[in-house]
Amino acid sequence: MRHFGHIAPETRKRLFHREPCVFTPGSPARLLAAALGATLYSPATRPRLADDVLKQAGRGVVSMVLCLEDSIDDADVGPGEENLVRQFRTLADLPDADLPLLFIRIRVPEQIPDLVRRLGPSARLLSGFVLPKFTEERGIPFLEALATAEAESGRRLFAMPVLESPELLYRESRVETLEGISRAVDKYRDRVLALRLGVTDFCSSYGLRRGPDMTAYDVQIVASVIADVVNMLGRADGTGFTVTGPVWEYFRVQERMFKPQLRQSPFLEVQAAELREKLIEHAMDGLLREISLDHANGLLGKTCIHPSHVLPVHALSVVSHEEFSDAQDILRPERGGGGVLRSAYTNKMNEVKPHRAWAERTLLRAEVFGVANEDIGFVELLAAGLPG
Repeated sequence: MRHFGHIAPETRKRLFHREPCVFTPGSPARLLAAALGATLYSPATRPRLADDVLKQAGRGVVSMVLCLEDSIDDADVGPGEENLVRQFRTLADLPDADLPLLFIRIRVPEQIPDLVRRLGPSARLLSGFVLPKFTEERGIPFLEALATAEAESGRRLFAMPVLESPELLYRESRVETLEGISRAVDKYRDRVLALRLGVTDFCSSYGLRRGPDMTAYDVQIVASVIADVVNMLGRADGTGFTVTGPVWEYFRVQERMFKPQLRQSPFLEVQAAELREKLIEHAMDGLLREISLDHANGLLGKTCIHPSHVLPVHALSVVSHEEFSDAQDILRPERGGGGVLRSAYTNKMNEVKPHRAWAERTLLRAEVFGVANEDIGFVELLAAGLPG
């Protein structure tokens, strides 16, 4: 699989200075964590789930979560598990299918080894499990169950803990909770692919819900949690993990209170005014702003609940030619001693030692999402990736 693999090769050649790499479920964890992109959630009870997976893979989705937790009724857990087993077997009978990374979001630790056993040979299609409401106390049993299932099946399985518990939100327990989470995920570091943020649950603790004109960073109590999670769990010193961005809940807006947040000029320059209107109509201007703020705050990838959110996440994850040029300059071997240099674009200062970690992360993102050609911006990437 590869990002933008669903568009024609000649179009990719026009868009990319360096095309996104090809990766598989067996690729190194560091690469897979960066490549998750827009992780699309789907209820595990959908009767044509296998068809849905194939359809979304054909539209550029590279990671999906099949959910047995909050997205379904308590009474539907058993039927949902049975449906998952059937749908995985259907997918396993399609040996040439190009499938995304598949994860199952479960409720209790016991589901992990049980589902792996019931999946049988089709468990080879499973990349891992999403662990809800993760804290040290609740999370360790999930991670132990994952290790058991991995040993019994002989297959590599990843965990993606969701940080969404009230203890993480409340000021008086936040640091202690984060320290516990840090101990738990560090103990199982080789199996933790990424940490996911459950911002909807954060908001529910205070009866809040952000509107389509507001990003997660405009809700200060949520923004403070994101900052602390990145502070303690997303460091670039080798101790940190990939932290993914929060879900965007909206996919159509009937009435707006505030002006759209998309400037007209980037769209007019490439004659894409109609695309801009479509994005605004479907609340994508708020999503695009939040994705940009995710990146600025150290997050990569995003939880998505609607297929229309996938392309914006991927388009804004592509590394610009300017970013790539800066990162390469900073990491040249002859720069190992540090120093300051003017960027090749002659518009900024690149200070080698302070910008090194940024440059390393940028080149990793460039590997999985590609590098845009010098004259290509996110508008062209959005337009090219839309269904014909």
